[in-house]
Amino acid sequence: MRYIVFSLGAVMQIAIRELKATLSRVLSLAQGGEVIEVTSHRKTIARITGVPDSADTGLQALIGSGAVSWAGGRPTFKPVPLRASKAKSVSDMVLEDRG
Repeated sequence: MRYIVFSLGAVMQIAIRELKATLSRVLSLAQGGEVIEVTSHRKTIARITGVPDSADTGLQALIGSGAVSWAGGRPTFKPVPLRASKAKSVSDMVLEDRG
């Protein structure tokens, strides 16, 4: 059984089965600028678009200028204090509210 890929103007529609069978070709089309809508039972369920070559340019410029840095690992954050030392805890407020 052969499935048909529909093209409606600038948007191409493709069924899931056809996408599975021709994934490399569809990704090449997306990389080339095509917008592909994936359909299931004739309803659009996803859209595939290519990533422009210049997508990383902004981040690379920030790294190059020294505004940001990345060592390749996961970011580490300081622990956020849950409450100020003089503030009442939630459990204390609940107990107080219950009387």
